[in-house]
Amino acid sequence: MVHQNSALQDALYLDDTYLAEITTTVIAAGRDEAGGAWIAVRDNLFHPQGGGQPADRGWVGEREVVPVRHAPTGLVVLTGGEPGPVDGDVVHTRVDAGVRLLHAALHTAGHLVEAASRAEGWTLAGSNHFPGQARIELTPSETGTRLADAEDRDKAADRLRAFVAAAVADDLPVVAEHDAAGRRIVRLGDLHAAPCGGTHVRSLADLAQVTISAVKLKKGRVRVSYTASHRPAR
Repeated sequence: MVHQNSALQDALYLDDTYLAEITTTVIAAGRDEAGGAWIAVRDNLFHPQGGGQPADRGWVGEREVVPVRHAPTGLVVLTGGEPGPVDGDVVHTRVDAGVRLLHAALHTAGHLVEAASRAEGWTLAGSNHFPGQARIELTPSETGTRLADAEDRDKAADRLRAFVAAAVADDLPVVAEHDAAGRRIVRLGDLHAAPCGGTHVRSLADLAQVTISAVKLKKGRVRVSYTASHRPAR
């Protein structure tokens, strides 16, 4: 049975990054165009790939699943091996907490790097928060920082690093709220705000090893590459 109303599903990953497992109920089950089975659960822990963030790794019972957004229903569905649960079944679901926290740290650090880049007069053009390839791409303004040579870029990178280090030291809170239009807005204290559907740390002191590895200029865009991880639980 396929429900057409995604409002039947609660996106728990948006409410609590640190919730790693829950027992819930299957509300839909079906097969994709290739014949693969999928299910959707009422209380959904799983972040699907999107917004520059990779999908969570997780399980339903002992079966590993991959969350994807199902265009016909708007539900996040869980694809995996056969046989699978059916509509109405009660199931135990869990995500890989280590992977979740890494993704949350990288995504939050991406917002922080963007905030630092705004101070240079650069405007966000794209982002990738995947482990091993995290970067922010920006468009420099005509009045922004000079980036003509390597020395200019190195100086800009040092300013970004100082900005990021100061914000982490200040332990700014990271909160999500909805604006008048219903958009989810993620805020880093009063430093930065942006519409976002990703997972994030509770506060910037949760970030560890935030490293800006390179600032490059390519085809008129600035690319800021970075890494980050999550501190051990406080």
